[in-house]
Amino acid sequence: MSHRRYNPLKDEWVIVSTDRINRPWKGATEKTEQGAFQKSEEINPLAPGGIRANGEVTPFYSNTLVFTNDFPVFTEDPKTEVHDEHELFKSQHDIRGTCRVLCFHPDSELSLATMSTAQIVDVIAQWIEQMNELRDKYEWIQIFENKGAAVGCSNAHPHGQLWCMNYLPNEATKKMETQKRYYQSHERPMLLDYLEQERKKKERVVVENDHWTIVVPYWAYWPFETLLLPNTHILRLDDITAEERSSLADIMKRLLVKYDNLFKCSFPYMFGWHGAPTGRYLDERCEFWQLHAAYLPPLLRSATVKKFMAAFEMHAEGQRDISPEKVCFYCA
Repeated sequence: MSHRRYNPLKDEWVIVSTDRINRPWKGATEKTEQGAFQKSEEINPLAPGGIRANGEVTPFYSNTLVFTNDFPVFTEDPKTEVHDEHELFKSQHDIRGTCRVLCFHPDSELSLATMSTAQIVDVIAQWIEQMNELRDKYEWIQIFENKGAAVGCSNAHPHGQLWCMNYLPNEATKKMETQKRYYQSHERPMLLDYLEQERKKKERVVVENDHWTIVVPYWAYWPFETLLLPNTHILRLDDITAEERSSLADIMKRLLVKYDNLFKCSFPYMFGWHGAPTGRYLDERCEFWQLHAAYLPPLLRSATVKKFMAAFEMHAEGQRDISPEKVCFYCA
């Protein structure tokens, strides 16, 4: 039985086709990741004393560590290139920014799921400290984590990144437009209204506490995708209180432990925060924005079989093989 669901946040549709989960699988499989990092004689480059690709030695740290990415996409000194003036060959060469790596913990065998809540609070505090430093200079600060080889992570040490840029990327631009349009029609933030409905229905709520709620979104594309939302109106991550930080660490850990228990593995995912833009937007009214984060795990039916964005998805539209409601049942 197939049907389509609308994603108002991205103004797009996804097909839900629940019968396809039962089809035989003889395709590619992933290696099971039992832990974040397997011990070896060589020190992980991101661990204290490790030697990074540029020859620098990672300093000895006991908590979190932030440093500039050795292979950054964005720099403060972009190289200008000659570009075509024709309207069909547009390009933008004045993109500036910075890319930073945030090590969550010195122990390469840990992950956010196995770290303590207090240690996750330290990670959140570092996210906020970085935002406070960079918010005036850049229009977008993308905080994200790629966890696991299944999503292309090149180092299993617990870490995430911050990429900052002087423009709004595609996803941010799209969400800016949809949230603003909804606010103009309803005079309330879209995601606050959405969360209110989800908390009433209880069909897709995975975990919640006094300040935060995690749901499998009605329009989810990735099999075990979840959406993390504050229970009140918050524009940006650096707006949250100390109490909300502790509560956030608690709910993140609870979700990630559930993820690891699903297939008894160190669960891979792509994680990212989206809040109101910064830079020049700090002086603009952005009351239509609501802070949120998304976990996009690639695994589909086991620790070794993942979802592929294959030909139909790339050429037509997104399609998922299991209903969001059933996923919530598995995760709860």
